[in-house]
Amino acid sequence: MKAKVYKSTGSWYVVKTADGKIFQARIKGVMKIEDITSTNPIAVGDEVEIAMENELESTVIISAVTDRKNHVVRGSPHNKRQQHIVASNIDQSLLFVTLREPRTSQGFIDRFLIACEMYHVPAIIIFNKSDLYKKKELDQFEKMKQLYEKIGYTTVLASIARNEGVNQIISLLKDKITLLSGHSGVGKSTFINTVFPDLTLKTQEVSGWSGKGMHTTTFAEMFDLPFGGQIIDTPGIREFGLMHVSKQELSHYFPEMRKLINGCQFNNCLHMNEPGCAIKQAVADGVISEERYISYFNIIDTIDENNWG
Repeated sequence: MKAKVYKSTGSWYVVKTADGKIFQARIKGVMKIEDITSTNPIAVGDEVEIAMENELESTVIISAVTDRKNHVVRGSPHNKRQQHIVASNIDQSLLFVTLREPRTSQGFIDRFLIACEMYHVPAIIIFNKSDLYKKKELDQFEKMKQLYEKIGYTTVLASIARNEGVNQIISLLKDKITLLSGHSGVGKSTFINTVFPDLTLKTQEVSGWSGKGMHTTTFAEMFDLPFGGQIIDTPGIREFGLMHVSKQELSHYFPEMRKLINGCQFNNCLHMNEPGCAIKQAVADGVISEERYISYFNIIDTIDENNWG
């Protein structure tokens, strides 16, 4: 019998069959999938084979995982040598960011976009809490909107609290499986409560001492949208650790660089100090934004290829 994983708590899973039956499920023994070594062998969004544990129990055993169409991984928050599969078999990702309370850095946005590019998942950026923005943040949004839309990403300015931009977001979600992500406190749970008034997911204020959101979602969970499609809510993340990307490959996950790298004089150009670099020339000519190049420079500096698990 086939089912889809709707929730993962680490040892137990909630799965749903095509005819709408919901079961508690667990893995029998040790399962290794696609040679992926991760902290979670099964992720929300996985299609799995299940069998009843016994006639008296309402629990099932997961015996196999169907090949994934795609998945998004991040570094495990507990062990930087291990990876954690955030979700699988998704059509797109929705990254909630805020320019105030808490402020999302461009470095965090770019790391998330790189992870999506690595696994061929289209990404949309939702700039939430626009009701809190003053001229400084509105000017910053316009600049970031131009920056990201120029390289192919969709951006939306929204205030979920005031129901502004919600219909636009809903239209982007219809009939798709969408991963929701972002720092804690950026409005993911508020948005889900807007779409599903009966759920009343727990929301928390931004932590005053750190300026960062408090964690409200403990485990990834999928919800069926009333208008078609599914969303996968994920725990708020403070940092997004990239996994298994080499310094040599990094520029391939910047769409604006990917188009130009064949113009570099050297095949192994890292676009830092090499002569005849098409990327550096594009930055000088204003074709590639200086902010994105600085972001690339900062990220490549943090890649430690000796730490791959």
